[in-house]
Amino acid sequence: MFVFEPSRLTYDSLLQTLQIVPPTPFAEQDFLNMFFQKTYKPIPLVYNLVLAMLWRHPENVELDKVNVVHYCAAGSKPWRYTGKEANMDREDIKIGRSFREVIDHGLPEPAISYIPAPSAA
Repeated sequence: MFVFEPSRLTYDSLLQTLQIVPPTPFAEQDFLNMFFQKTYKPIPLVYNLVLAMLWRHPENVELDKVNVVHYCAAGSKPWRYTGKEANMDREDIKIGRSFREVIDHGLPEPAISYIPAPSAA
């Protein structure tokens, strides 16, 4: 996620810096990480769970609170889940299974079909 307030000064500085920095493997992502390194503020895992966290630091992940999963690892795309993956008990595979169930069967109907609003009267 990238959020900033538009600024002509920042824009000019970005362009100047871009002229002197060598290309990197992840292009704009690497460049922006370098340029904004002193103002970087990570967001909580519940809003950007990178699957590698499940493998490297599972003690820091509360899956029941996660709202957004970032499928950036090779082979982690849930729409490629077949149900025959190795390690079917791994948490990332379970997430893929849930994703596949939604694709195949759709989302369950909500308990109410409308959101009640207070009366204007």
